[in-house]
Amino acid sequence: MKMCRFLILLGIVSLLGGQSLLAQEGKDEKEQQIKTLIDSGIYRLEVDRALPMGGRSVNLTSSYGFEIKGDSIYSHLPYYGRAYSVPYGGGNGLSFDKPIENYDVTYDEKNKATITFSTRSDDDRHEFRVQIYSNGTASVFIQPVNRQSITFQGNIVLPEK
Repeated sequence: MKMCRFLILLGIVSLLGGQSLLAQEGKDEKEQQIKTLIDSGIYRLEVDRALPMGGRSVNLTSSYGFEIKGDSIYSHLPYYGRAYSVPYGGGNGLSFDKPIENYDVTYDEKNKATITFSTRSDDDRHEFRVQIYSNGTASVFIQPVNRQSITFQGNIVLPEK
């Protein structure tokens, strides 16, 4: 009887351990996929929350984000905050398709990627600092010259299998 209980317990433990091992393999595969996307220089981020300086966070209900393709950024982001100097009519804010400069990627010990670059739109110059975590979540900090800085939160878009 004790042997039967032992075998049942052993079976349960190995079943749970196997699921944990499969979950770890899936996590490692996702981390590698994210790293490959970032290193390729072609990826897209979708944001769902804006955090303006000195204001409340804003949940975004429309599709916003930006895409990096080689040496260019295709940005479609809203702007909330104070503008110090803008062109007549308000300008385009953070919606632009422009080349990027000083693109740099670094990884820390937890595989968090920190990406920095700058770009110049028709209205302003923008410094970007993007942090993409190993689980795919992302934080985007944008420092324009003529407006208050703003942060966005979202996710990297993984290609469908």
